[in-house]
Amino acid sequence: MMSETVAIIDYGSGNLHSAAKAFERAAREAGLGATRIVVTSDPDTVSSADRVVLPGVGAYADCRKGLDSVDGMVEAMTHAAQDRGRPFLGICVGMQLLASRGLEYEITPGFGWIAGDVRPIRPSDPDLKIPHMGWNTLRPERPHALLDGIPTGEDGLHAYFVHSYALDPTDRTDVVAESEYGGPVTALVARDNVAGTQFHPEKSQHLGLALLANFLRWRP
Repeated sequence: MMSETVAIIDYGSGNLHSAAKAFERAAREAGLGATRIVVTSDPDTVSSADRVVLPGVGAYADCRKGLDSVDGMVEAMTHAAQDRGRPFLGICVGMQLLASRGLEYEITPGFGWIAGDVRPIRPSDPDLKIPHMGWNTLRPERPHALLDGIPTGEDGLHAYFVHSYALDPTDRTDVVAESEYGGPVTALVARDNVAGTQFHPEKSQHLGLALLANFLRWRP
């Protein structure tokens, strides 16, 4: 495999150091050592990258404003993902920004790449606390390359979540996997070359490293 550049977008939000280290380890363990992991706030680097990663933590509106404040960044990532068809991965709020809009305190437009709204989690069990914080297994809704070789279901590997809002997709075929927290919670979505995880793969140990390795090999 030829050397590729993975651009992790730096717009002031996300676990950038942890994400970069996790990608470097996943590449190394998958035998993709020539992969170049770059944390960048440069739109030109993002626009020309082979793969793009959008992390995000905090409030939806704040993340959107932070991204918009980097001149040319939204256009660059749109060019990479939508025009060039490069594999794109959103993480946590980065995944939520793929939606049509977020409903956290105010209505904030997303990118509309995965149609739907980001809504508050409302567990059926009143004893379940918000935010949803901790380890959960994944329940696959359909096969996808990002889950290849990863044990899922009740006896599967666990992913680490920390969030109060979740994506409610308009088209259920966009859902790759759900988790359970007093009802189903969207955990992994994908459409064409764009995917997103509500959980943090960079904090999800074996599952996370396997998913990141799958993303580095993904040829949508």
